[in-house]
Formats: sequence, structure tokens, C-alpha cells
Amino acid sequence: MNQTLEEVIRQAVDSVGFELFDLRRGGTGRRPLLDVRIDRRDGMKVSVDDCAHVSRTLEPVLEQSGLVGENYVLEVSSPGVERPLRTAADWRRFAGRTATVLSPALGGRAEVEVVGLHDTDDGEVALVRDARGIEHRIPLADVKDARLVFRWNK
Repeated sequence: MNQTLEEVIRQAVDSVGFELFDLRRGGTGRRPLLDVRIDRRDGMKVSVDDCAHVSRTLEPVLEQSGLVGENYVLEVSSPGVERPLRTAADWRRFAGRTATVLSPALGGRAEVEVVGLHDTDDGEVALVRDARGIEHRIPLADVKDARLVFRWNK
């Protein structure tokens, strides 16, 4: 069995109906930290119970794999309220939400409303609306960074 740690985690997360959004490794050699971020396939928010379920699924898989020492720390969480928009599915899912987008097409970083995503012959294009109401078409390949914006309700 010559699987990487990410493949092992991805398969285990997938087996219980979630997607692996991100895996970060940290900690020390004696006490490695695995920060596992998961997402739901149905578009709903990840709950604390979801994280606990995935954590209980991962623990025996990690211990059996031999890819981490026995003194590892496992943290399972959601991508967060200011989550990155990485895939075409993210741009579709979060239409109507506000995001900060870094792209030359916007002249740098701008706060915009995500309108949607279009498939073109040249690839996928995000449609966004700036604060003045002007719509911009940004090829996803030109998006350097994009994150949802979280605002506290007053």
C-alpha cells in the first residue's frame, strides 16, 4: 500500500459522504498536526456533528495506515465563513454572495457580488458585479484569489 496521506484521507472522507476541501500538515515531528477541512456535497453548512463524524472515521484509518505517528493531533473543520472559491462548482454554489476577488480583470482586488459562472469555448468565466453595479466577466484562469466575505448582522 503506497498511498499518500492525502489520498488516504480523501478516500476516508469520501466514504462517509463528504469532500476533502483542504489538508494542511503542521505541528512538530514528535507531534504532527493534521488540519482537515471538509465540505458537504449537498451545499449545506458543515456542522459540528459532521466534523465529529468525519474525525471518528479518520482516526482508525490514520492509525492503520502507518502514515502518521501515534501522537498526532487531528483537527476536522469546515472551510470557514470566508472560504476560498476554488472551483467552478464554488462559483455556481455561491452566486448571490459577496466575495473579494483578486484578478487583473478587476485591476487588482475588489469586493464584488458573485453573479454566476458561464462555460465558454475559452473556458469557464465568472460573472461578478462591482459596487457600482457594473458586471465583469473574469476567466477563472485569471482569478488569483477569491474568498467569500462575512459580515456580522447588526
